[in-house]
Formats: sequence, structure tokens, C-alpha cells
Amino acid sequence: MSIARIQPTVTAACVLSSTIKHHFGLTSLHLPTNHSAAFRRQRIKRNLTLSMSATSVPDPLEICVKASVTVPDKLGDCPFCQRVLLTLEEKNLPYDMKFVDLGNKPEWFLKLNAEGKVPVIKFEENWVSDSDVITQALEEKFPDPPLAIPPEKASVGSKIFSTFIGFLKSKDPGDGTEQALLDELSAFNNHIKENGPFINGERVSAADLALGPKLYHLEIALGHYKNWFVPESLPYVKSYMKEIFSRDSFVNTRALPEDVVAGWRPKVMG
Repeated sequence: MSIARIQPTVTAACVLSSTIKHHFGLTSLHLPTNHSAAFRRQRIKRNLTLSMSATSVPDPLEICVKASVTVPDKLGDCPFCQRVLLTLEEKNLPYDMKFVDLGNKPEWFLKLNAEGKVPVIKFEENWVSDSDVITQALEEKFPDPPLAIPPEKASVGSKIFSTFIGFLKSKDPGDGTEQALLDELSAFNNHIKENGPFINGERVSAADLALGPKLYHLEIALGHYKNWFVPESLPYVKSYMKEIFSRDSFVNTRALPEDVVAGWRPKVMG
């Protein structure tokens, strides 16, 4: 349970874009209040001191996230769930997690999202899925502190995750997947060297909150399954990972290493 005293300051109300409003119409459903094997909830409590403004800090936002497969009542290993939780943490917004067993998805959850994917968050009376849509909505509704990033930097490091997966699944040392990952990490290393410590400079941004959880999975999964680690020849990647992983928001929302290992096992062994 995380407790922090914060003073969010929002200077103006924000109107959601038509794209976000379209997604807000996705569905509306009340969650069950019982605790079951497939449904867990954890309240993240904040001691809030509010500044009067056009937009006030809401009641805790309800969010469905992947449940741990190794420890009861703990957050699971979904990097997209962590991305949204990081956004909530960095914006000092209270939230209420519902842990969903993705191996035994309950009917009520499938009504929220027929694809059965997480994260899913409740805005007013509507449930919204997709971490891209959710984080954009949070930025528009709660612009302070700002996490938006210039379009020209939004794709920095975006290919690291796919090349990591290719290398992790590879069983042929000579198929080029390791080099593809190293090429992406080298490009990112150069960007941070010239623009760091974060993707957009001195302040953390939405791009960091999207990439950080993926690098966490990379470090744990490749270390476990391939005994592979980011080489010393990429010092800015290593310092970036250390900086992101040590933030309070990341510590509060990271998955257990055992869950990350378990989560990638089917892809490695399949």
C-alpha cells in the first residue's frame, strides 16, 4: 500500500478529444463487489491536499489489471498495465486496482472488453481499454504535471520491445535477432547521450513511462532465459534503466521478477 501526501495543481478543465470520447462510449458496467479467485482489488490510498481549481482530483479511478500468478493479491507482469499505473502515479492520481486472473477471466470482465485484455479503466460511468487511449485521456483530463512529448521524439526506442521478443524467442544464435536488438539499443544509447537523462530531456515523459516497463521485462527475461544483459558498451542505456527503475512510481508499480519470468515462459518454451 502506497501512501503519499501530494498537492496536485490543475489550472483548467480539460475537454476530451472526439477520439477519446468515442472510446469512452465503449461500454458501461458496474464491477462486482465480491472478492473471488478471478477478482482482486487493492486500494491505493493517498492523503490528498487539494488546490481549488477548475478541475479537482477525482475519487480513486478504478482500473482492471493483470493479477500475479505467483503471489495472491499482487500486481501481475503486464507492461501495458504498468504504463497506465505509472501515469497515474506520476500525476499523483488516486486509483483502485482490480486484479484479474487472465487464466480464468470472469464473465463480467469479458463484458467490459470482449478481447479480455488489460488494462481497462473507468472514466465516469464508462470503461475504456487500450493503454494508448487511456494515457492520452489521462493527459487531457489531468494535464498537470505534463507528460506529453513532442511528436518527433514519440517513437524513440519504440522498436526495442519487438526486437527483444524476437531475440528472446530465437533458438538460432546466428539468425541476427541479437544484433537487431543491439542495433536498437545502440540507437537509443546515442539518443540518451545527446538528449538525456530522459527521452525528452530533463523531465520524465509519457514515452519513458511506456518504454520503462518494457526494458524491465527485457532485463529480467533475457537475464533468466539467455543469461544476457545490456552490454557495458551501452552506458547510457544502463544509466537510463537505473534512473527509471529507481523512481518511486516504478517501484510502486513493478511486477515481481518471478511473474515476469513466468509470463514469458510460454513464448520461450513454445
